[in-house]
Amino acid sequence: MKAPVQPSPADTSVLGARVVDGGTRFSLWAPRATRVELALVARDRRQTNHEMDRQEDGVWTVFVHGVGAQQRYGFRVHGPWDPGTGQRFNPAKLLIDPYARAITSGVDYSGPIFDHTAESNFQPDPTDSFAAVPLSVVVADSPRPTPLANPLSLSDMVIYETHVKGYTRLHPQVPEHLRGTYAGMAYHSAIEHLVAIGVNAVEFLPTHHFVSEPFVVGRGLSNYWGYNSLGFFAPHGAYSSSGTTGEQVTEFKQMVSSLHEAGIAVILDVVYNHTGEGGHDGPTLSFRGIDHGAYYRLTDDQRNDYDVTGCGNAVDTSDDAVLRLVMDSLRYWVTDMGVDGFRFDLATTLIRDQFHHVDQFHRLKQLIAEDPILTDVVMIAEPWDLGPYGYQVGRWGPGWGEWNDRFRGFARDFWRGAVGGVQELATRMCASSDIFDHSGRDSSASINFVTAHDGFTMRDLVTYDLKHNEANNERNRDGTDDNRSWNHGYEGETEDALVQAARRRTARNLMATLLLAAGVPMITAGDEMGRTQGGNNNAYCQDSPVSWINWTDQWEDQAELTSALLRLRADHPILRPRAFRHHGELTDAAGQRLGRSAIAWFCESGTEMSVEQWHDMGRRSVCLYVSDVAEAFLIVLHGGADPMALTLPGAPWATSYQVAVHTGTAGELPTKPLRPGTQIEVPGRTVVVLQVSVRATAATALPLSPESPEPPTA
Repeated sequence: MKAPVQPSPADTSVLGARVVDGGTRFSLWAPRATRVELALVARDRRQTNHEMDRQEDGVWTVFVHGVGAQQRYGFRVHGPWDPGTGQRFNPAKLLIDPYARAITSGVDYSGPIFDHTAESNFQPDPTDSFAAVPLSVVVADSPRPTPLANPLSLSDMVIYETHVKGYTRLHPQVPEHLRGTYAGMAYHSAIEHLVAIGVNAVEFLPTHHFVSEPFVVGRGLSNYWGYNSLGFFAPHGAYSSSGTTGEQVTEFKQMVSSLHEAGIAVILDVVYNHTGEGGHDGPTLSFRGIDHGAYYRLTDDQRNDYDVTGCGNAVDTSDDAVLRLVMDSLRYWVTDMGVDGFRFDLATTLIRDQFHHVDQFHRLKQLIAEDPILTDVVMIAEPWDLGPYGYQVGRWGPGWGEWNDRFRGFARDFWRGAVGGVQELATRMCASSDIFDHSGRDSSASINFVTAHDGFTMRDLVTYDLKHNEANNERNRDGTDDNRSWNHGYEGETEDALVQAARRRTARNLMATLLLAAGVPMITAGDEMGRTQGGNNNAYCQDSPVSWINWTDQWEDQAELTSALLRLRADHPILRPRAFRHHGELTDAAGQRLGRSAIAWFCESGTEMSVEQWHDMGRRSVCLYVSDVAEAFLIVLHGGADPMALTLPGAPWATSYQVAVHTGTAGELPTKPLRPGTQIEVPGRTVVVLQVSVRATAATALPLSPESPEPPTA
């Protein structure tokens, strides 16, 4: 536990650079500093330093007349060099404003960017870093983006995880000068694809200004994903087509407006858990030089960073001022930048207390829940970090969605034939009720995914058994070895038609499982058209065609299936239930029993699953029946290699059936309406969705099965 850093700022709204009254007021919280200088940087790189005045709350301020938008600046913070008390003040290092709303560029890693000498992490380096570091930029207030005409709840979202640059970098219909930028993302051709497949929410990989790690640059590469934030208020400058002295702010807002006008919500993947400064041996660019012990978690000796992120440092939200920095950032992106939600990277780090213990009642969660600006904003946790008790899946409570890695793992295992039985399949298809159905939560707690930015793409999942990360220059030692993938008998791409067909069918099954499960689906960009990374399962450092979407190499069958399933999901709310489903008989408008339930599970004989069948570890198929008063669907999930004879359930479950969507090939399933009791052949390894006609009023009803109709808890 570190000693508390006092005092905290009385009013954080004054922090940063504010254009007012014919000039700009600059304010910085640095409670243990002995002196702070504002460095204004002219276009010719000349510096003009201004002494700042300390207030009682540890905030340093200065007002400079005649200074306005686009002015570049930084801070020089003086104080003790005493690593044993978490103080690494070094005024030779020009520092970025934590509240900067724009940042100019990246870092010259050959320059003197470290606060310490090459010989020792605990000896100060007196060399000026000015020419090697990014600069903060003064940004004037401007109108917020166009809001969504019809705001979306999380339960109605189909999330598309994508990268601002990678989505359009190779897009042939986006003007070349706009590709890979916010403006490119806003271009009508880019948005048309999202609308066409049925996506209504994009989740951008980090767009907070970020930097690359020195060890990555040393390998001749760069950080592509962006999980190395430096500015919590600044959109990443390299994604701007128009400039980096505030233009990136305007361009980001225009992108949000364009997406909103198309009915698409914007979610940001935010990295508050650590910063791009790494451990105490990393570069000093901002927070560490302002107050190492305030912003970061430290070991008991105060000399080293206490790292639960695997990235060298961990931001310390047990400090009130740092917690308020995070809250101010969230509010800013909602009020000024118009975003609709956040996905918190390594969210568990943010709810650790001063002892580094996980606290689900942490003040951060309380403040978010109580904040009127954030009340209706989507909150999604990556519910783990690398520290003790860091795995917190299912524990975040109402108001939060959580990445469901249990869904990811099981879906992969089921379709590669690595698991027995269908108990867990049933549970995962029902929004993982064993994990999330408690404490008043609904199905939107489960963010379902099969792939994400880290790991194989869906095409690679069915093409490679092993990772192929040689291009990362880490001797293929990086990235997970737990891929749960299936190459279908041949490692890598092949011209073998049978292997190709099998792979595409498995990919279609994976996509169908994702989009038909209750909960919120998240599609990784390009999976809907068979994007490949050549077997690289850790492309964080591949700002190259490895990571960029290839718009000319597409699996059309995958795209058609995705669009069809998402149309079905959009048109039929029964396929995207908000409440967890439980077996209970439905009644008509007059209160008369209909003899069927909101959810039921059938075997291939057309009867409800028995207890014995639920416990049959050799079983590879199950039929999910979902219904309301007016309509129903029967979803057949058949993972066996051989065809299955399926008898369609009879009355009162249906009056007729119609195959709506399936993952097979043309001609494998009937196209005409089918009567209850009809037997059809379901090809091996196929998902079939049948739209069911039902009686909306009571008739002669058969009693529900006395057998336990619900699957045992997985």
